[in-house]
Amino acid sequence: MPDEDALRALRLEADRTHAYGGHPEQVVDFLLPQGGGPGGEGKTLVVLFHGGFWRPRWDRHHTAPLAKALAAEGFLVAVPEYRRTPGWPEIFDDVAVCTEALATMAAAEGVRPSRTVYVGHSAGGHLALWAAARRRLPAGSPWHSEGRPDAVVSLAGCASLRLADEWNLGSGAARAMMGGDVDALPSRYADCDPAALLPLGVPVTLIHGADDEDVPPTMSRTYAHAARTAGDRAHLVELEGVEHFGVIDPGSIAWPHLLAALEA
Repeated sequence: MPDEDALRALRLEADRTHAYGGHPEQVVDFLLPQGGGPGGEGKTLVVLFHGGFWRPRWDRHHTAPLAKALAAEGFLVAVPEYRRTPGWPEIFDDVAVCTEALATMAAAEGVRPSRTVYVGHSAGGHLALWAAARRRLPAGSPWHSEGRPDAVVSLAGCASLRLADEWNLGSGAARAMMGGDVDALPSRYADCDPAALLPLGVPVTLIHGADDEDVPPTMSRTYAHAARTAGDRAHLVELEGVEHFGVIDPGSIAWPHLLAALEA
């Protein structure tokens, strides 16, 4: 497992940073495509949601190596930041507003992608899946949107908010973010849990390390089964010898699987 202090010391060097609100954390870092590769010089926009169990001690900067590697493959990469304090509903407000603004932000950079893929690691996997599922919310929800990406890739994602709470992942991270546990707040969880909003209606790839002790691979197995049952296309890739942070390391065996998922 990588040193957490070293990960938090990383700095994401963006080509451009766009604000989608007045709070300092309501920003999106853009890395412009570099050269050719499967990204087709920006024809695919990769929206990379960072993890950290929805807590402020982790921010977007620890995704720097992955974001840089994706840009080197020709992808236009957007890395949103979002408010992690106090949690609900600010996180969901920010993801909803941010995703609606991405096309305008990309156009301001002179790039008009023909495809958009949401990619999320850990808690960011939860947010990527939820953002893609917003059309399943009631029409009266402030987060409802008919827009959706072309695909989603979950990297060791907290694909089920209910299970994240029931399994006490991150020492109660889900209930801390949501303001209570799933039994006390069933309707709140239902609106914020991508596993409760199936079918998603877009292809999903779930990449998970078999040695993950932070988010057990059973999480992705359970989501994949439920998604297929609901009629979604869900592809599960489970990698032996890979732990929680290995799935965002472009030097690991997870990297070619991520590229394949982005090209699909």
